[in-house]
Amino acid sequence: MTESSSTPDEAPERNVIARPNMPLWQRALPWIISAICFAYLYTKISGAAGREGATVVSYLSGIFASVPWGSWLALMVPYSFLFFLIDSLVLWRVVNWYNAEVRYVDILPIRGSSYILSILNEQVGKGAMALYLNRRNGVPGWEVGSSMLFIMFCEFYYLLTWASVGYALQGDSLPDVFSMIPRVAVGAALVFIVFRLFFRGTLFPNSTVRDKPIFHAFRQARTWHFGMIILLRSPALLSAVWVYTVALSYFGVEVGNMQMLGYLPIIFFGAATPGPMRTVAITLWVVLFPGYEGQMTAFGFVQHNFFIFFNAAIGLVFLNRANRELFGQPEQQSGGEA
Repeated sequence: MTESSSTPDEAPERNVIARPNMPLWQRALPWIISAICFAYLYTKISGAAGREGATVVSYLSGIFASVPWGSWLALMVPYSFLFFLIDSLVLWRVVNWYNAEVRYVDILPIRGSSYILSILNEQVGKGAMALYLNRRNGVPGWEVGSSMLFIMFCEFYYLLTWASVGYALQGDSLPDVFSMIPRVAVGAALVFIVFRLFFRGTLFPNSTVRDKPIFHAFRQARTWHFGMIILLRSPALLSAVWVYTVALSYFGVEVGNMQMLGYLPIIFFGAATPGPMRTVAITLWVVLFPGYEGQMTAFGFVQHNFFIFFNAAIGLVFLNRANRELFGQPEQQSGGEA
């Protein structure tokens, strides 16, 4: 037992050592994409400023000066708190399904503080949550990691589900590039069917891959669990449709709720991409609203970055408690034996 358990521990160390040796182009690709996005935005903004006989700086300054920031904050702050509560609810539900009985109020500190790390990388934030549950509730790290992987899997289908709904409503008004959404949805549905058949043991019944600890949550999951996560997350998106519709009017662009429902899931999918590629989310606003280059650039930049950094500010409220429970003496919880 000792020798077999040490071998898996050594393999990850070799992988970590080898990671910096990835090809240069692979490390540079996200930054290249970001540079292309910023160059595209600058070209669009420069053209719009030129048509009004203004410089880029004065053009953007005029847009920012026209926004009623007090009303905008009164809209965005409650929405950010609502998202935090729904996001924590999803984490609480998954952890209680597959790992341990944890109170909802005990999930809030680590979910909030993980937003701080998520500024750099969303997956690092999820890793912090895995460490927290391991120390606080004694849940094996691989099992918690499996739950985080399950949440990520469901997030993809959540965004794709709503993107498909949006395309059905507003497909005719979307740029042609988004016509691939129905095909992606069909392909993802087929993948999900194969995925479920595999983890139920119907496909490849002799495979040992499904028995690995990282797939603990997927072995335990029922099909309705995936749908439940989508339902639990959906109020966040539906409220965002209204919030973003009103917020966009503050930047001088009027749009209906149904039109926003067609666009917002696509924007959120781009924003969910880790690291510098989040720039794509800002670029998409300009693509979807041609003729409002400056307004959409300012709107996309402010909305996306406020959401990230205000969530991190929420995390600061819980940081001291999270630090005590992560690095202090772990509390004894009745549900930790699960």
